[in-house]
Amino acid sequence: MNNKQSTQAIISPDPMSHYSAALTSQKANNYQQALSSYMQALDQIESMDNTTQDMDQLQYRITFNICDIHIKQYETTLANTYIDKALQIAHKLQLQDKITQCLDTRGEIKRLQGNYDDALHDHNQSIQIKRKIHNMEGLDISNSYDNMGMVYKDQGKYDDALTMYKKSLNIKSLKLGDYHSQTADTYNNMGVVYYNQGKYDDARSMYENALNIKLSALGDHHPHVAQTYNNIGMVYDAHGKYDDAICMYNKSLKIDLSVFGDRHPNIAQTYNNMGLVYFHQGKYDDCLSMYKKSLEIKLSVLGDSHPRNADTYNNMGLVLKNQGKYDEAISMYEKSLQIQLLAFDHHHPSIAQTYNNMGLVYYNHGKYDDALTSFEKSLEIKLSTLGDHHPSIAQTYNNIGMINDAQGKYDDAISMHEKSLKIKLSVLDEHHPKIADTYNNMGIVYYHQGNYDKAIFMYDKSLQMKLSALGDQHPDIADAYNNMGIVYYHQGKYDQAASKHKESLKIKLSTLGDQHPRIAETYRNMGNVYDAQGKYDDAVDMYEKSLKIQLSTLGDHHPRIADTYSNMGSVYDHQGKFNDATSMYEKSLQINSSALGDDHPRNVMNYEGLGIVKSNQGKYDDAISFYEKAVTILVNANLHNHPNLAKAYDNIANCYDQQSRHDDAAAMRQKSNKIRSLEQVETINQTVSTSVVNQSQVVRGHLPVEHDETTDSSEDRQIPSEQIGDPSDDHTVNDDHSQMQQSHDQALKEKQYFNAYQQALQQGCCKNKVIRAMYAGPECVGKSSIMRVFTQQQLDNFSDPTQIVDQSDRMVHLKVYKIKDRTTYSLRQIWDNNVYQIVISQYENYINSQHKSKFTVELMDHQHRNTFIQSTGDQYITDTTLTSSLTLTNSQTDNNSFSMQQLQTREGQLPHTTYLQSMQEWLTSIIGGNSNQDKMIATIDNDQVLYELPIVILVASHGDCLQNKQQGLDRFIEFERELRTKMPRYKSNIYSSRIIFNCNPDDNSDSTLAEREQCSLRLHNIMKSFVQSLPFMSNPIPIRWYIMATILHMPIDSDKNQVVSSFINQIRADRVHKIMTIQEIRSLAQDFGLYESDDELIAMLSYLHDLGEITFCPHAGQYGIIVTDVDWLLRIFRAIIQLHNCTSNSFSIQFLYDEASQTGKISTKYIDHVLAPYKLNHQTKNSIINLMETYDILCAIKNDNDQDEPYYFVPYLLRNDVKPFDLTEYHVSDILYIGYERNDIPYIPDGIYHCLLSSCLKQWNNTKVTLYYQCAKFYMTDSSHYIIIKKVNSHIALKYCYQKFDDPTDNKKIKEKAKMSIGNKRPHDIVKKKLSTLVHQRMPKFKRSIIRYYVRCKECDLLTFIETENQQQCKNLIQCQRCNKLFKSQSIRDWMCLNQEHNNDQQQVAASELPTHKEG
Repeated sequence: MNNKQSTQAIISPDPMSHYSAALTSQKANNYQQALSSYMQALDQIESMDNTTQDMDQLQYRITFNICDIHIKQYETTLANTYIDKALQIAHKLQLQDKITQCLDTRGEIKRLQGNYDDALHDHNQSIQIKRKIHNMEGLDISNSYDNMGMVYKDQGKYDDALTMYKKSLNIKSLKLGDYHSQTADTYNNMGVVYYNQGKYDDARSMYENALNIKLSALGDHHPHVAQTYNNIGMVYDAHGKYDDAICMYNKSLKIDLSVFGDRHPNIAQTYNNMGLVYFHQGKYDDCLSMYKKSLEIKLSVLGDSHPRNADTYNNMGLVLKNQGKYDEAISMYEKSLQIQLLAFDHHHPSIAQTYNNMGLVYYNHGKYDDALTSFEKSLEIKLSTLGDHHPSIAQTYNNIGMINDAQGKYDDAISMHEKSLKIKLSVLDEHHPKIADTYNNMGIVYYHQGNYDKAIFMYDKSLQMKLSALGDQHPDIADAYNNMGIVYYHQGKYDQAASKHKESLKIKLSTLGDQHPRIAETYRNMGNVYDAQGKYDDAVDMYEKSLKIQLSTLGDHHPRIADTYSNMGSVYDHQGKFNDATSMYEKSLQINSSALGDDHPRNVMNYEGLGIVKSNQGKYDDAISFYEKAVTILVNANLHNHPNLAKAYDNIANCYDQQSRHDDAAAMRQKSNKIRSLEQVETINQTVSTSVVNQSQVVRGHLPVEHDETTDSSEDRQIPSEQIGDPSDDHTVNDDHSQMQQSHDQALKEKQYFNAYQQALQQGCCKNKVIRAMYAGPECVGKSSIMRVFTQQQLDNFSDPTQIVDQSDRMVHLKVYKIKDRTTYSLRQIWDNNVYQIVISQYENYINSQHKSKFTVELMDHQHRNTFIQSTGDQYITDTTLTSSLTLTNSQTDNNSFSMQQLQTREGQLPHTTYLQSMQEWLTSIIGGNSNQDKMIATIDNDQVLYELPIVILVASHGDCLQNKQQGLDRFIEFERELRTKMPRYKSNIYSSRIIFNCNPDDNSDSTLAEREQCSLRLHNIMKSFVQSLPFMSNPIPIRWYIMATILHMPIDSDKNQVVSSFINQIRADRVHKIMTIQEIRSLAQDFGLYESDDELIAMLSYLHDLGEITFCPHAGQYGIIVTDVDWLLRIFRAIIQLHNCTSNSFSIQFLYDEASQTGKISTKYIDHVLAPYKLNHQTKNSIINLMETYDILCAIKNDNDQDEPYYFVPYLLRNDVKPFDLTEYHVSDILYIGYERNDIPYIPDGIYHCLLSSCLKQWNNTKVTLYYQCAKFYMTDSSHYIIIKKVNSHIALKYCYQKFDDPTDNKKIKEKAKMSIGNKRPHDIVKKKLSTLVHQRMPKFKRSIIRYYVRCKECDLLTFIETENQQQCKNLIQCQRCNKLFKSQSIRDWMCLNQEHNNDQQQVAASELPTHKEG
């Protein structure tokens, strides 16, 4: 029969009519009728004896359409059967387009079945065939890209998915235009990927593009429109817009029900999504109802092991967990995980989420190690698939933080929550409930630390967000009230605490039922309040209600049950039921020790409670033993300032009193008062007073429950809040008591002022008005004179050019002046005035408003307020002289004072360098040591130039020594040229003023005075231009920083009229020492309300350090050392390292001085002698030595004989007239240089070099190190040779030498020994690593510079760096990077090619001796 005959001529009318009817039904979405007609047509075709190609084509179309219907009905097994049949027919017909159609469809079926690898294989095979057919990218290939994108999306490979969708979109836009329904499909798919990545705005944009196209192309009742509504609803849900989300889901559900009926997976997914919204709203019964509907449909359509079932099991587990049904929740999660591990790669995000959710249940069961393991598994998977900024990553950080908190690792917990918050703020709306969760969780950690004000602040931020997002009947709101009640309880506001707990209970009972663990928490907290109020029967009733719920839901060994037993023990003790109390405390201890370990802070309350019981029974030794156990736990947990530690000290003191050990009792109370004293907090203005509270009675405490729920499947949640109580009282008096009226009015005013002060202390700030500068340059060039001329002081003749006349014993001299008119001020006066103005502003605000809303005060520029703060030009400069250039700097804190510090130097010792070398030294130290990378544009003399911080302004002195002005200008320009040539790296840091001061004190003629004023004004205007261009001048400074400076201040300015209150002086006497640890500073700040966080404390200390108020050494001691008397420290340093002429007639003392100056080594006898005038105790002296060792100022030398007197290596000591080494009797290697390119670091300062020598001595400790000026020789005992380290501008020069012998055999042995040591131990690598580390640490501006080895070229005599130690170099041959010529280098032979066969192994050994450091 002819194949070209029409289908109608070949096929009987019956199959064709059934086919046509089926098509009509299928297009109308009447799938059952379509299937019936298709099957009738197939039956008729298959009953024919002979089939033709046309018959086969019709059979293919029918089979394919049946498959399509089964796919739409999610009957994937039947769909797969029919697509295989269709593929067989396509191969029989050899129709390539039909084969690709079947492959794409089968790939989609595999994707729906979770068989992703096979799905990708089918789609790739389809694309290869399509390219052979069409030889171009057509619509059929775009469809394959779409299909592959969906597979990658399901696998969690989002970037790959987007790549596929973008390829598809490009083709569709070109072929179909921008408003075709297929284009909409791709937009929709891209939206799904963005949603999964947490990019909600991008997702919504894609969905709305798709919706507009589909409504136009398909009408408003098409399933594709329904799916888009569903997707938009998911975005609204993620954004916390729950009503909008439900609206979208209802639109989707209405369409799908009308099209598919009630047994389709699309219906199941919409039910699931609606359940999620109800879950987020806390409507758990509605939520569970939706999930059950969804699961029932999925099981009937997809079977038992489909990944979508895992999602529903997971979500049901979340609801059951939140309902307190933990065993049922675990069962759901295990079902989910079992399915996912079979269906997915083990790094799929869905598996990560299930691990996360299982961790939550373990957390609620108190199984913290298991919980942490689950969370860490989840985090590892998420980071590998989602990147660093997905909300799901934030969720897991949050959960790990809660585990750290539960384990008492509070710093780790805060760190995790801050990571979580940073991610959320970057991707979510600023009022999103998830952000509120993190603020709440941080509040919980602060509560556990005893930082109640900080906890309140965090709770309040969280509560306000959740009220606006969730309404007032959500369980999270109940948790917020619960947490507020806890803080009020600890503040002694019991009525307010009880009120909040009742509000919490009311909401929880209505939303959670009466058997939820959260209900138990609230009952227990109410019991705590009743106990504190003396309502013991009510308290026991609350505890018993709590315990009943906990035992039924949590089992017998949960830490929360232990807390309830502990609280019951307290009530029984109050009732005198000591045996019952002891039993309760012991039960609590047993549970906590089993679940958390013996040293967990939760046990503190039990030991404290047992101590109280024993004390009440008169068993004081037993009581003290329990209290001491509580102290040990708190101290070991680094809770040195926790209120419970103060309670323990007080309780021990009470026992000592009962035993008549009053001195011991006093010592304990002194420790307690340092932690929990409510002493008066008084500023210079003496505006605030509060009474000292000293509790001598037994101090009791409870451990209230805070709700600390961690994250669930799609969120991280917990609790929040704060409320500032009304401090005003209602005083009622009659006319006969006018005196009493005045007293009450005064008391009210003081209370209002105190409240204003407290608020200002927490949140008040003022603009930074001061910057820092210093005069720097060589000695004896007139720095002090320029400073005095500039600040309008009288010039004097100096006996010592570097000493200040009015205070010859002072190392630092501070002068403050206003940048507007150079009027001098006291820095303390400026600060105190700032504090006063902020408090007054808040006081007026408080009186006018009479409410307690949260506020922030910023001191503004008002002329009528204060003469110091009246215009934007009122910045202040505090001058000190350090060394003829003026250096304007901004250090690490960006909040610096313009300080010009004047330091005394060694008497009679002039630099052994040229003026240019000295300037190189200073410029490199100042610029390189500054970490600020900021840039600014400054306009001076109409030149607008970009500068880098710090700014160096060049000025000159000794103008009176010049023959004429032109000579001075010529020399200034010549110096500029030299500086640019030698130090091009600093071109953006230096401004040359060409100002030359006449500082001759004997010349005070009118013309000279006018000239000085002209120079000063010129310099002042330059400084002013820079100051007003600095980006950090408006930075806010908290006033608590200024108050802390007042407390720590050991006055360094010359204002002797400053009034300091006796109370401040008393604080200094009791709490402030010349050397303090960071822990002591933190305790001081906390006691006086000046502490916010450790990060802010460090910022404050850095700020005060930069101003010269203190010296903050963050790397000294365990956590850092603070020196409050800068002058005292500098005088001690000077006494040790600057070798004044010896005034003693004792030969032994004179010998110590001579030895130090000639060798650079000092003995403990020398240190004891020079420090004797300071009367230091042993601990302080050791602290100073340790501080100097930490910063490599000196280095202890281990003696071979332990009986010998200890010595210290101090490179700074060595005089420049010490003779160089005599090496005539030694074989000397060629020089190897280590350093940097001149454009990177043009000069290595002496400070870095001296520290390098000290660091090397620690590595090669021996007593035979010898020095001369800028050179050191270290003896390597085990290999009988020396290493010589010399400073040469921007490089360190290395040589080694070994002794000459007359006997050639001996010469050969010693040579081999020395070279073997160099080849194996590679001391040059050690020096290189140490120099790199020092530059990285001490010169942060240059930390990216690359350190290299250099050798001197024999052709051009310049240094050239060595790229690698290759074979060519080992043949002595190297190419110079300067002149490009090859030359033989003995340095390569002497250093790089020794024992090459051992180097690979030995380099690892040498490297292991050093701390790890990444160069460059």
